[in-house]
Amino acid sequence: MSSQPPVGGDRDLSAGAVGSFLSQPPAPSTKPRRRIGVFVCWCGVNIGGVVDVERVAAEAAKLRGVAHATHYRYMCSEPGQRLIQQAIADHRLDGVVVAACSPRMHETTFRSTVVAAGLNPYACEVANVREQCSWVHRGEKELATEKAIAAVRAMIEKVRQDEPLEALRIPVTPKALVIGGGIAGMQAALDIANAGREVVLVERLPSIGGHMAQLAETFPTLDCSQCILTPRMVEVGQHRRIRLITHAEVESVSGYVGSFAVRIGRRPTYVDWEKCTGCGLCQERCPTKVPASFDRGLGQRKAIYTLSPQAVPNKPAIDAEHCLYFQKGVCRVCQRQCPVGAVDFTQGETTFEETFGAIVVATGYETFPKDRLGEYGYGEHPDVIDGLAFERLLAASGPTAGEVRRPSDGKVPQEVVFIQCVGSREPERDGRMPYCSRVCCMYTAKQATLYKHKVPDGQPYVFYTDVRAAGKGYEEFYRAAEEEGVLYLRGRVARVFPEGDQLVVWGADTLSGKRVEIRADLVVLATAMVASPGSKELAQRLRIAADEHGFYTEAHPKLRPVESSTPGIYLAGCGQAPRDIADTVAHASGAAAKVLALFSRSELTQEPTVAWVDEEVCAGCGLCVPACPYEARRLDEARELDLRHQVAKVNAALCQGCGACVATCPNKACQLRNTSSSQVMAMIEALTGFTG
Repeated sequence: MSSQPPVGGDRDLSAGAVGSFLSQPPAPSTKPRRRIGVFVCWCGVNIGGVVDVERVAAEAAKLRGVAHATHYRYMCSEPGQRLIQQAIADHRLDGVVVAACSPRMHETTFRSTVVAAGLNPYACEVANVREQCSWVHRGEKELATEKAIAAVRAMIEKVRQDEPLEALRIPVTPKALVIGGGIAGMQAALDIANAGREVVLVERLPSIGGHMAQLAETFPTLDCSQCILTPRMVEVGQHRRIRLITHAEVESVSGYVGSFAVRIGRRPTYVDWEKCTGCGLCQERCPTKVPASFDRGLGQRKAIYTLSPQAVPNKPAIDAEHCLYFQKGVCRVCQRQCPVGAVDFTQGETTFEETFGAIVVATGYETFPKDRLGEYGYGEHPDVIDGLAFERLLAASGPTAGEVRRPSDGKVPQEVVFIQCVGSREPERDGRMPYCSRVCCMYTAKQATLYKHKVPDGQPYVFYTDVRAAGKGYEEFYRAAEEEGVLYLRGRVARVFPEGDQLVVWGADTLSGKRVEIRADLVVLATAMVASPGSKELAQRLRIAADEHGFYTEAHPKLRPVESSTPGIYLAGCGQAPRDIADTVAHASGAAAKVLALFSRSELTQEPTVAWVDEEVCAGCGLCVPACPYEARRLDEARELDLRHQVAKVNAALCQGCGACVATCPNKACQLRNTSSSQVMAMIEALTGFTG
């Protein structure tokens, strides 16, 4: 027999125990539960309209160990919960099975109910007879009823062997990491910091602000983007509880909710920002000019630069790829001109580690790659630009000081064609995105309207698939754009090609059935929003899920929209899915609220239904270590058993009870608490009627 200390005993995951706490074997075997109560819910007509609930309760009453069985119309209601508690007292029940909806919906409710009646919460199990029976067998009452009876039978066998577990206790470090300095990351950081908690905000670019900093005005109110964003950027930069680390990325993450160990690497800027005063002399004297990515290549910047005039921090960085000193060993004008000696060409990358209780991932979006849009001439002809580039033409801080001019020759365009759904909603084409990017319809309406304001005698055309204007005031804004002279053409554009000093746009008006040809001076593409580069790799480092497009996957699309699949890691903004500014800010505040709720407690409780290892059976093969998706396994010396080989150990705080290790272990040394092999076999026998 293996050593079996009691479950729940010493569960303190204090700072000294963070890396060393390992799950123990299960408690001493207890007598199987002999007095089980079964409670079948009608769920209105959700279950009762398909399943013969009374028959399920009657059949359950005949089963071994069932001391009481009944049914009620709404078992999750207060009267239903009181019914369960009264039955526990009257019939001296030591186990409960509730046949109702998915455990995801009300398992917590029913476990709290039995705790109030004096039972261990893990003496309660939920048999899913709604989603798995009534909902999938509508019109098949007999089949649904038989399946519900079988599900109850199996769960009774499970609860008979359930152990009286206790929740794990995990201390919380009340400091948050926010990854990404766009509007989502800034909003989340400010909400958390304003509530009195420390925040570290990491941004890969030299300045915060994200894509919103590139916009001219925002729909539907036409607020100046910089006017509403810059004060927020400054607030983030000056907040005493926010430590801003730009030009940096997260390199690795380990640990678990309440105690994530994060290594952050900061690339060299070759300027000592502690010394730098931001005077700008270095930028004025630098002889090298390169296309400015902030202006989408329409303007130029120096080799030593700040992203924009409103940059926060407003300190320059040197682009080593274009700097004459790094490329040819000459120049160093910026170093000689700096009055405080801040330029340092010897600066190297720095890394540091910190512990955080929670992480908010707000890495934003990018636009669809132009090299995959050959039919539009994007990337080949200078007068075919994307929506963000047009924003820079509209912006007062842009390369043309807010005047709409063609990139090719600087002339004011008289005919401008806007093409929507470029790279979006094209599931039939390889490499294109099947989803709607949500914001394109409205920012195109905004851009066409602003163009009319700046060039009253110009004509904007919009080729669209469908106009999706679902937000507050959006439909009215779209109608106002039409009234101002924006011509909408329903149809796709087949090709854009140059002819003379103009661009010929071939499309179709699907409402009239006619082919359309427009000679345009400028073509603006509403390109798909795609996940930021490296989002899938970051998801792997964080151990969170991402979909096939690279967007982070939420734990539940309706009930847990800002939570990731890993406890303690939350999602904010367009890193999770395309959304507009208002939705992004709300989403970020939701993530911040989750972080603050987490930080409201000094310690957390975690489900104890995790894996454990029978060390006497474990052969130390190590197959379970790479199989664990949560990095909760390791090999360790089995000193306490005086064995010479290594054995597998489980970090219970990291384990999510997925069972991958159980499936991998060739010796069956791995088990899950309250889902042991004997329980699973008993449930299978109950389902199949096999008695051995």
